Amino acid sequence: MPRSNAERKVLEAGFDPVRLPPGQYLTHTWPVLHVGSVPVAEPEEWRLRVWGEVENEVDLGLEELRALPATEVVADIHCVTRWSRFDAGFRGVRFAELARPTAAARFVVAHAVADYRANLPLAVLDDPGSLVAYEADGEPLTPDHGGPLRLVVPSRYFWKSAKWLLGLEVRADDEPGTWERLGYSNDADPWAGERYSV
Repeated sequence: MPRSNAERKVLEAGFDPVRLPPGQYLTHTWPVLHVGSVPVAEPEEWRLRVWGEVENEVDLGLEELRALPATEVVADIHCVTRWSRFDAGFRGVRFAELARPTAAARFVVAHAVADYRANLPLAVLDDPGSLVAYEADGEPLTPDHGGPLRLVVPSRYFWKSAKWLLGLEVRADDEPGTWERLGYSNDADPWAGERYSV
């Protein structure tokens, strides 16, 4: 029995309400949210760097990235602004295909355009649903959704899924990202409702 209007709408849409984290509502669209303007991206010039606590630093162009073994993921995504979208499809590369962390590696800071940063435990980036993604729903990522390259981390609120991804810095220690420094939760678990730091 649905406990809320949001859960009732999930049931009416043909989904199990247990898929909806507390305080979220279901949307069938993919809302566009970001700080600042959408960068003008030249895919042939875009590069991804992986450095820090890794055995092999990496610097790849998009075509080199696409040549690596690809993974397709269908996952539910959840925004801190309270929308959730079910069965979002992504294609990209798992972190394990990019670099081999050293024994000291525990955290990753995603670096993106305009000095945006998002921090995650390395174990979260190793989750089966996490990707460095270049496609969404069977099409190349559009610029307003972070194209040509973004991080996708379904197990966390979507601000951790940095748009316009430029690099992954692997670290022994944690470093708060852009929103975490402004008072948002470091863990960002939608199932625990971790929107803000305590």
